[in-house]
Amino acid sequence: MSKNILAVDDDPHILEVIQFALEKSGMGVITAFDGTQALQQLALHPIDLIVLDINMPEMDGLTCCREIRKTQDTPILFLSSRDDEIDRILGLEIGGDDYVTKPFSPRELVARISAILKRTQPASSTSVQEKSQFQYHKLKLNSLQHMVWWDEMPVELTATEFAILTLFLTSPQQVFERDQIMNRAYPGQVYVSHRTIDSHIRHIRKKFTEMGAPTLITTVHGVGYKLSDCR
Repeated sequence: MSKNILAVDDDPHILEVIQFALEKSGMGVITAFDGTQALQQLALHPIDLIVLDINMPEMDGLTCCREIRKTQDTPILFLSSRDDEIDRILGLEIGGDDYVTKPFSPRELVARISAILKRTQPASSTSVQEKSQFQYHKLKLNSLQHMVWWDEMPVELTATEFAILTLFLTSPQQVFERDQIMNRAYPGQVYVSHRTIDSHIRHIRKKFTEMGAPTLITTVHGVGYKLSDCR
């Protein structure tokens, strides 16, 4: 079944480029010209991923993302004409899964979207049922249900955050380097900066701090990150 992508940008030419590239890759595309229209489209159609421009009239992409995250965890890939690291981290910390700067390569955009969708697809075989369930002290994760719990309370994670936490749970005592985390969170040789990985880790920590687990992920200076012995 093809995936439905919501592309949101106030530039009609950009929307045409996105729509052509995604439809050529076998995906369905729904378009909107600002955040307000995007929310309306989300209410009308099942959407698997959102390509969301940051700088738009009426309602910008960051405000739209905050509104979306109040009710759902549909993956979001930000677009921006500003190659600004602060802008990048802000977008990821409010719930974005990835970030592409304009002008962009349509091929790279499709690759990044495909990588995010691959992480959110449930496993098709029941033979992997056992490997899809992890538990480490009060932390539980089920990849088939795409659910995470801390002390029996659900924790909402984006697709990228979920992929990172799944990696940690495959080997709870291991220290993972940033490149290892990047390869899991962004498969297909899609490169992101180490600061982007740090931003995802910071966002995961914030969510678990709110659940009463402020030290879930430990920084191993000069190496990377690992799960702590948080009980």
